[in-house]
Amino acid sequence: MLRAFSTSATGMEAQQMMVDVTANNLANINTTGFKRSQIDFQDLLYITMRQAGSEVVAGLKSPTGIEVGSGVRAAATVKIFTMGELQNTGNSLDIAITGDGFLQVDMPDGSTKYTRDGALLQGSAGELLTSTGYPISPAITIPAGSTNITIGTDGSVNVTSSSGTQSVVGTIQLARFQNPSGLESMGDNLLSETDASGTPTTGTASQDGFGSIQSRFLEKSNVQMITELVNLITAQRAYEVSSRSIRAADEMLRKAIQIARF
Repeated sequence: MLRAFSTSATGMEAQQMMVDVTANNLANINTTGFKRSQIDFQDLLYITMRQAGSEVVAGLKSPTGIEVGSGVRAAATVKIFTMGELQNTGNSLDIAITGDGFLQVDMPDGSTKYTRDGALLQGSAGELLTSTGYPISPAITIPAGSTNITIGTDGSVNVTSSSGTQSVVGTIQLARFQNPSGLESMGDNLLSETDASGTPTTGTASQDGFGSIQSRFLEKSNVQMITELVNLITAQRAYEVSSRSIRAADEMLRKAIQIARF
């Protein structure tokens, strides 16, 4: 019965973490380029009271054993990189990546981060920045006085000068990873390379398996409210059942103590 307390406690902790992950998904339902997370669970160590196939009596072996589990633990949170819905914004600097790839972002410490958030803005010198203010990589600067800014499916940034001359001022390159689920979330819609993700491969959009760039669109979060609400209810009910297991074990222990007093 004492084992039931600790086993049920692991179940409550696991479901609490599932609620935390689900709550974060729901909180970011309107976050541009956000990818939902799902939590994977694993069972804990088993206490083997009798091995399967052990000899019960002379010449007779048991077809099954006796094992008692000790609970559950959260093994991993995995980001799901399915495409989110595209939203037409009409803004010439907004871009969405349809397919595989991330925008590269230069950080103040010299490192490079990655994002699916294509809400780009111009800085004071015309440089293309994320909504947080970090420049994209490779750096692209829009000349002063440029009009009619368009971004092609290959990431080429085309502008028309004040004299009416059209030119390409740069090309937005994409990066992709062997295991994007291994990227580390950094906040600000940024992801960081890890040993699990592997090193990035960079290239041109719409070529060599990279996704294409859709101008004047943003990729919305891939969170589905119905799915998350179902997960929330499931976790809540599982939490309640685990707490009832603790109450049941407590009641059994109380009765056992009462019997021992007589």
